[in-house]
Amino acid sequence: MSARSAFLAAGVAIAAAAILLLPPASRLSRNLGEVVADMILANATIYTADPSRPFAEAMAVRAGRVLRVGGYDSVKELKGRHTLELNLSGNVVLPGFIDSHVHFIDGGLQLARVPLRGVRSKGDFINRVKEAVRDKHYWQWVFGGGWNNDAWGGDYPTAAWLDDISPDNPVWLSRMDGHMGIANSLAMRMAGIDKNTINPVGGTIIKTTEGEPTGLLVDAAMKLVFDVIPEVSIHERRDALLRASRHALMRGVTTVVDVGSYFPGMSEKQVWQDFTDVYEWAHSVDKMIMRVCLFFPMPTWSRVSDLIHERGRMLSQWIHLGGVKTFLDGSLGSSSALFYEHYTDDPRSYGLQLVDMDDLLNTTLELDKSGLQVAIHAIGDKANDMLLDMYDKVVDFNGMKDHRFRIEHAQHLAPGAAQRFGKHGIIASVQPDHILDDAGSAGKKIGIERADRSSYSFRSLLDGGAHLAFGSDWPVSDINPLQAIQTAVSRKPVGWEVPWIPAECLSLDDSLKAHTISAAYACFLDHVLGSISEGKYADFVILPCTSWDEFASDIPSQVLATYVNGKQAYP
Repeated sequence: MSARSAFLAAGVAIAAAAILLLPPASRLSRNLGEVVADMILANATIYTADPSRPFAEAMAVRAGRVLRVGGYDSVKELKGRHTLELNLSGNVVLPGFIDSHVHFIDGGLQLARVPLRGVRSKGDFINRVKEAVRDKHYWQWVFGGGWNNDAWGGDYPTAAWLDDISPDNPVWLSRMDGHMGIANSLAMRMAGIDKNTINPVGGTIIKTTEGEPTGLLVDAAMKLVFDVIPEVSIHERRDALLRASRHALMRGVTTVVDVGSYFPGMSEKQVWQDFTDVYEWAHSVDKMIMRVCLFFPMPTWSRVSDLIHERGRMLSQWIHLGGVKTFLDGSLGSSSALFYEHYTDDPRSYGLQLVDMDDLLNTTLELDKSGLQVAIHAIGDKANDMLLDMYDKVVDFNGMKDHRFRIEHAQHLAPGAAQRFGKHGIIASVQPDHILDDAGSAGKKIGIERADRSSYSFRSLLDGGAHLAFGSDWPVSDINPLQAIQTAVSRKPVGWEVPWIPAECLSLDDSLKAHTISAAYACFLDHVLGSISEGKYADFVILPCTSWDEFASDIPSQVLATYVNGKQAYP
């Protein structure tokens, strides 16, 4: 951090402390009948994400909401005797980022487990697990995640990598995409997995040519191990929420869309326990420090509908009930995303279809009638076309209305598919930072020509009328909106000199909107979030850049400060 940034950060912290010590200016002025701001940001470069006023130099905050935004002469009219004014000396201010797709509590848990993201060799992989085993008691589980076999040449890990270093500890390590994991031999024995175990519906037990399980489990097959893993305690999951919230705020994220930890074939119980025992607990003890929009497993949609009917969508300013989510296919890296053509590196595989389409259509028709928002995971080109066809049928049956159907990932699209999103204003909930992993590996999985014509078609989606909503899929990728925006603009993974599929690059403005106002629209929260507009929650971030030109030419990797409800939440 530069000396100026450090100085400004200290000033921001002092200002935050001063706000806490002072009674709200609005309360002090109530008897006088005047409206006075609690805080004013002055001499700032404010990007509002509001088309009626894209930029401003000052903002007034009162009672956690934006009171006025515009020129300083207008905003200073709201300054009272006890209003705190913060001079930002030109620093860029953005709306608080919204991450449109996270597995939030799982991400918080992963922060305390074996970190395998960034591992680039078999030796490093084994050493990290070995260090973790050293700290465990006899028979205690070892968990980790984030590994990417493409980072060390493509070979998948096997149980043999782990058995010598963990003879007395069961091990489960999730791949970065969450659709595959590796178990050691002890964990497989506990789960009853051997050469005679058949593949469950919607999953694969990867075996050697002799029929022996390798330890790799894909999608629904992971449940075989999950069923013998002791439940994570409520205390651990509560700690994970707080840990995840602090991590997100450090990255400038003030709202997340939590799609939970449910996968097809697995129990829906955990998602509902997280709602009642973690989120509602945190709210009851005033430990919610950022906003969440919750999506629940589609099989439990009637329970979601009943809950909304009883309590409304906005349980509080912190917790919003979004809708329901399910999966149509798997992931590219695990060879379970559903394609029209076979995988180049596995000619026998076209991917996995995880749901029956007639059942999915009938369920979607019912929950759409009930007013629930639908979010469905689709990565392969065939899966996306099947989903677009189904949404067409839902509109034909139920009529045109504000559905805001979501497709989570929309990663690989057949020719013409991007233009179909605009027909019904479908939300493309996409993850730019997946480009950093897939740009170098997609060609190996599906061939360079297919990868280059179909992958991460952000520009085509936007031009076709889709609403783009950016997310991270954390903990699959790290939660870091500034990096995601940089990726969407440049499409250059580390070490690349030219963009991957340059025609699909986005402008800075389009990318910012996808992480702010468009992301708010994607979860029906654009009336209170997503832009720095009068009446909306005062959620915003301050960047270390001192001008818009500086920001546009060199997007920083970190925010300087994060505010929620007009109060400093980070650092």
